[in-house]
Amino acid sequence: MSKEMRQIFAAALAEQMAIDPRILIVDSDLSKPNGTYPLKEKFGDRMFNVGVAEANMASFAAGLASYGYMPFITTFTPFATRRICDQVAISIVYAGQNVKIVGTDPGIAAELNGGTHMSLEDVGIMRGLPGMVVFEPCDNEQLRQAIPQIVAYEGPMYIRLFRKITPAIFDESYQFDLFKADVLREGEDVTLFATGIEVKPALDAAEMLREIGIRAEVINIHTIKPIDRDAVIRSVQKTGAAVTCENHSIFNGLGSAVAEVTAETCPVPVLRIGAQDRFGEVGKLDYLFEAMEMGAVHIFEKARQAVALKG
Repeated sequence: MSKEMRQIFAAALAEQMAIDPRILIVDSDLSKPNGTYPLKEKFGDRMFNVGVAEANMASFAAGLASYGYMPFITTFTPFATRRICDQVAISIVYAGQNVKIVGTDPGIAAELNGGTHMSLEDVGIMRGLPGMVVFEPCDNEQLRQAIPQIVAYEGPMYIRLFRKITPAIFDESYQFDLFKADVLREGEDVTLFATGIEVKPALDAAEMLREIGIRAEVINIHTIKPIDRDAVIRSVQKTGAAVTCENHSIFNGLGSAVAEVTAETCPVPVLRIGAQDRFGEVGKLDYLFEAMEMGAVHIFEKARQAVALKG
């Protein structure tokens, strides 16, 4: 039976905590929904619940990091980004503290919590901070392999974490590199750059495009900042067009990052799948993919438009 991503996160973090005493968990009364609560049995003296006080959580974590610890903040995405932006910017990033910030259920993954909890701007907030690394895994295997490299990285990092079960993209033969994108499917006509829960719809769209004679390349951009510029350039120089696919606003996220690279190096048509300058709404994931125009069929249509723009 497939495990939820929060379970994989907790298990992988427990493995690292067993060998690295610097790692601490700091949460704001959400350890049960975020999956870290079971670690309390073994690592109770290294887990801190600050209550519903997220700004204090960030400042507290920064203080711990200043003494050589490596705190992992875990809370829902809007609380991990827009609510504590100033504390992250000053106490963590400006101070150069080694704090890992985990925002769970980003974007439409908030589902029934609705628009107030659908942080469709969190990548934009975090990628605007100097030196901040922004990472989003697409499945369990990638997350499992990522945790040791996240721990090994010295510096602030933001992790967008889908909590529930997600389709498998990789198997155990996969070799993860935090700063290198993954080419999931080769193509010559258009590149689909995707991250997080948009990777599976991008792969589905590529299969739909194949049926009409369009060969789409699919690249998983798991680290949005710093983006793998070489992978972007290499692909669009071959295909001549791109579609970005993200569970985020079309502004200031993956779409903007890819467009920045192409505008500076090899201008090609770049169309964007994501929230179209709007807030989210209450709904289940299948409904939200359709309502927010983030599904495979929407990627398919954008890719056709991108290919047409090449001419």
